[in-house]
Amino acid sequence: MSETRLSRQIAFLTEIDKLKAVDRSNFIVDGTRVENSAEHSWHLSLYALILSDFAPKGTDLMTVITMLLLHDIVEIDVGDHPIDQPTDWQFVEVQEQAAAQRLFGLLPEDQANTLTSLWREFEAKQSGSAIWAKQLDWCQPIFQTLFNDKIKDIPDHIEIVSENLSVGRAKALQTQFPEAYIKATGMLGSSSVQSSETFDQCLSFLVEVDKLKTVYRATTLCDGSRRENSGEHSWHIAMYALILAEHANRPIQIDRVVKMLLIHDLVEIDAGDNPIHGDHDLAEMAAIEQAAADRLFGLLPSEMNKDLRALWEEFEAAESDDAVFAKSVDRVQPVIANLETGGGSWAEYNVSRQQLEDRVGWKVAKGAPALWDDLQARIQAWFTANA
Repeated sequence: MSETRLSRQIAFLTEIDKLKAVDRSNFIVDGTRVENSAEHSWHLSLYALILSDFAPKGTDLMTVITMLLLHDIVEIDVGDHPIDQPTDWQFVEVQEQAAAQRLFGLLPEDQANTLTSLWREFEAKQSGSAIWAKQLDWCQPIFQTLFNDKIKDIPDHIEIVSENLSVGRAKALQTQFPEAYIKATGMLGSSSVQSSETFDQCLSFLVEVDKLKTVYRATTLCDGSRRENSGEHSWHIAMYALILAEHANRPIQIDRVVKMLLIHDLVEIDAGDNPIHGDHDLAEMAAIEQAAADRLFGLLPSEMNKDLRALWEEFEAAESDDAVFAKSVDRVQPVIANLETGGGSWAEYNVSRQQLEDRVGWKVAKGAPALWDDLQARIQAWFTANA
């Protein structure tokens, strides 16, 4: 089959699924396992959204979010490098440059150049937006450790945080992001200064939504090794939206679409995942999700609660052009994962070709018809072979 622009985009999006298998050294908040780089990238992007009021003047929020969504993709080839381990950082830089060339090079040239440029801008801290993105990248593992449910079991991680804040790179937060520095040093007992109520509310929300990393879906990773969790899924479909935006059926505001996708599954923390091919009481499920939205968004300051709740409601209603496209990429990502794994959840749930069309296909086609058309041959081949 001849290579097309869309096939190159899908090849990239499939390849970066591997970021979900790259483990970091820090634990998720419940202390049960280490975090992976894909769910870390989702959480960081949410940090950028929730803490946007604390960003320096002139910071471009969408640029920051995009940088954080893609900043660790090179780890697919080079792995994660903990800050407390002896490391030849010059050698790592050379490896990462090669990884960026390979991975972003899977995309059409214009997109490859754009993403590579943004990644380099982030790495070199070449702009105010890049500097803010770096500061958020420093903050997230600090608070993930300090709020860890099993903090007594990881004294070495506390020591790393303390050293990072006193003499490491995070010391810069004292002047560049004082609210975060005050909160972290206060939790360590080395400061009596109180952080603001607004910051505390935002941070409480960000800590609580870490739980999305413990919600597992019916869909597996593209290598079939395990089920995908909803945090890393949210990262992946935000990347889908960025890369596939040009295929939207109608004009969209990509920044709004990405924000929707960062928050769209948060209610699953309370409601759990409900597979598209499962059997559910839709009214009961909707009521549970509304209650979850009340609780979770209610942790935020009132204006942000109002704005993000409205954005989540818009996604759920799927009536605006932005929400229709967001729903399309949310529905198509599991389809591609199932094709990569020889059927995946289709076999598990005994899905028919018509059922796929009724529950998934029309939603993808409504927002991105070219995308659904492009997948037809692969989909039909699987159902023909597995009839």
